[in-house]
Amino acid sequence: MNAETGAADRDGRTGRVWLITGASSGFGRSIAAAALAAGDAVVATARRPEALDDLVAGYPDRAVTAQLDVTDTARIAAVVADTVLWHGRIDVVVNNAGLGMVGAVEETTDQELRDLMDLHFFGPAALVRAVLPHMRRQQSGAIVQMSSMGGRFTFPGVGAYSATKFALEGLSEALAAEVAPHGIKVLIVEPGSFRTGFAGGGALRQTAAMPAYEATVGPVRTDLPGSDGKQEGDPDKAAAAILTALAAENTPLRLPLGNDATDAIQAHLEAARAEALLWEKVSRSTAFAD
Repeated sequence: MNAETGAADRDGRTGRVWLITGASSGFGRSIAAAALAAGDAVVATARRPEALDDLVAGYPDRAVTAQLDVTDTARIAAVVADTVLWHGRIDVVVNNAGLGMVGAVEETTDQELRDLMDLHFFGPAALVRAVLPHMRRQQSGAIVQMSSMGGRFTFPGVGAYSATKFALEGLSEALAAEVAPHGIKVLIVEPGSFRTGFAGGGALRQTAAMPAYEATVGPVRTDLPGSDGKQEGDPDKAAAAILTALAAENTPLRLPLGNDATDAIQAHLEAARAEALLWEKVSRSTAFAD
């Protein structure tokens, strides 16, 4: 069976096998719950897997947890190996672990930027490399990359965050073309504002503020945490949309989620096209005369 219809694991159970990072809350938890409700098996990973005990208790035969910090590449390899050993396959990988970061580019330290890139780019890249040999062998699979509308465009105060998501999207676009001949799908998910806890608690970090950027970044420092719990987006509905996209014959490469993301991405695309057309003559003026 393929990644859309399910597979039998070593104990004869059927359904897809999911490996999800950052599954203790937010999108990760909602996706895990949706996959389990669909009859699939889930390996739900988190830095604190005990936060998933209640979810696993509801599906003791199909859900397990594993401790995983995606910046630990050795641990990634071990979790993938254990998953394949137990289930015999991996059908869907969801790179979801992440954090928010608010700060002007000048305010962001080298260490802050590198740490965020490790979490949002190098970690997911390592997990993709670890699962691809197994997916190529079974000639099926799906890789879900949880990006953001901030992976398509950016604005003051989120340059570091968007840089990591831009990098992830660039890698994933090339990846999709590379693995398609092996029956593997790649889905880049671009959510807007959802009630995931992203804007509050420990999921949002802020750089040290400089007075010079109070006018441009200051409002983001205030408004983003202030939006926590008031966002329009429902993470359970986002999970349902992701499962719908994966089940489609022609799964999209990119899937914006939410009214805000859809509107903003469409406006960005239109503005980019208008600018390209406005400067087209200059763009084409750079060839040798002969």
